[in-house]
Parts: sequence; structure tokens; C-alpha cells
Amino acid sequence: MKRPTLDDVAAVAKVSPKTVSNVLRGRPLASPATQERVWQAVAAVGYRVNRAGRALAGGGSGRIAVIVPNLHQPYYAENAERLILALAAQGLTSTLRIAPDAAAEREAVFGGTTADADGVIVCPHHVNAGLLGDRAPDRPVVQFGSLPTGLLDTVVMGEREGFSAVTRHLLDTGRRRLALVWNATSSGRPDGRRFEGFEEALAEHGLEPDPALMVAGSDWDWRAPGFEAMTGLLASGARFDAVLCINDSVAVGALRALRAGGVRVPDDVALTGFDDTDEAEFTVPPLTTVSPEHEAMVDAAVRMMVERLGGEAGPPRVHRTGAHLIPRASSGVPR
Repeated sequence: MKRPTLDDVAAVAKVSPKTVSNVLRGRPLASPATQERVWQAVAAVGYRVNRAGRALAGGGSGRIAVIVPNLHQPYYAENAERLILALAAQGLTSTLRIAPDAAAEREAVFGGTTADADGVIVCPHHVNAGLLGDRAPDRPVVQFGSLPTGLLDTVVMGEREGFSAVTRHLLDTGRRRLALVWNATSSGRPDGRRFEGFEEALAEHGLEPDPALMVAGSDWDWRAPGFEAMTGLLASGARFDAVLCINDSVAVGALRALRAGGVRVPDDVALTGFDDTDEAEFTVPPLTTVSPEHEAMVDAAVRMMVERLGGEAGPPRVHRTGAHLIPRASSGVPR
């Protein structure tokens, strides 16, 4: 038998799910008559206010833990700020915690280091079904990015379509020798949805990735590995006319290496990143990048968290956002 949901209560009370959530949270935004109608509907449909729902009704901390792997990567720092502000707009306070490795991420998800929080939004490096032991947490947890585990509500960014778009952009401007600066993988070859987008766009032009033009840094959260990987590619003597970097941080490092090597960007080589971090707009030249639509991701993550805190008890959900190209001077103009 299907467990009654927030939507069921809203339908019986003839109000919006948001109004139901506000009433359950004890917010004085609805009239006394509406509040009474909501509580009658709760009883009528047999809706059970769970642990998180009781927190929003005044029985919990109203605190959400925002978990990031680090703060030196602009993507995580900027989105942590967005999440904290968006949660505050919903009347929720936040605790920002750093989980630098897989064990710390797991502890944060299951409450070992976040016991003071009614829910968790995790920006993961490591979370997957295996790490979670195929077990869902007993409180609301929203995964912000990466592949769905089937155990958590998840916001998935448009990595494949975004990387496909930036690859097409370079091909459309006449570039044909496309290099990749990637993150180190166990196979030694780029992988993941961004790489799938790269392959997809190349195939549309009758091209294949060139292994000689694929280099990896040790850690995609820093600029230095981008510098080191690009320095190595330049030293190899390989010919290329464009470089796609796995993200903006790596691209900033690669840009410095190109300049140090006397390579003009974009005249000799076009350069692109991914993530649309703030610093991409202020490099010289400004960096062409891909926006994973941060605000849409944040809105979806906070909405799912609020719904869970309000009593939503359905199966884990996946919300997919888009991605779009932000062309700037680093990729030049059609030649």
C-alpha cells in the first residue's frame, strides 16, 4: 500500500504542497482556518510526519549540514555559499563541513559527524552505492552532483551535453587537433560523462580522440596539476590547436603553462574549461567554459530537502539540470 505523501495531504486540504509544508513547519504564513484544514487532512489520509517533518514543526534543530570535499576548489566554495543562502531563505540554518576523503563523506551522510543536523546536502567526491553499503540514511540526504546511487535524492548536472557543446564549439571554429587535460583515472584513460560528450561531438565530425593528446593531472581540484599536465604535453612536441580542460581550475593552470611556453591563446591554441566559476571570467584572456546551471541545481537540491523535511516519503528522486556554453575570448573566433 502506498504511503500517503505531502501531495495527498495538499489535495484533501485543497491547498498547495508548499502550504502543507509551511503548516507542518509551524510557520505563521497560513490562516488559522487553513492550518486546521491541513491538520484535518493529515489525519484523514493517515499521513505520518517523520523525524524530519517533526523537526520542521518545531521538534528538531532546523539545521542542514552542507558537505563539500574542500574549499580551495571554487566550484565547491561557490555552491556551498549558494546552498547556505538558499536554505536560509527557507528558514533553515546550515553547518558547513569538509569531508576530504571517502570515509569522511560516509560519516557525514550517516550522521557520525553531522548528528546536529536534520538533513544533509552532500557535494560528493566519493559517494556511491558501495560506499553507502547499499543502505539509505534514516534522515533526508540530497546528493548535489555526481552519479545517482539509487539511495539518495540526487541533482545531476548536464555533464555530457555540456562537454559535447564545448567540443562542438571548438570544432565549429575550425579546430581539429583537440587535446584533453583530464583527471587521473585508474585506467589511465579519460572517462565519465564529460568524456562521453567529447567523443560524441568528435564522432559527429568524423573524428576520434587522439591518445597522444590526452594528459592527466593528479587532482582536478587544484590549478597546479593543470599546469604540470600542460607543461608535459608541450614538452612532448605533440601538435594541437585546442585544449579542453576537465574544469576551470585545471584550465587556469593550463593557461599559465601555455603562456609560459610562449603559446598564444587563442591565436595558436584555443582553451576551454567547465563549471563557470567566478575566476573564469577574470583570466587573461577570459576563459570559455560551460555553465552547469548552478542556480537550477541549488533550487532543486533545496526543494527536495524541504519536501523531505516536510514529510515526503517516496523513493529516491533524480533531478537533471541542463548545461550551456559560455563562449569567451580564450576560444577565439571562426578561422
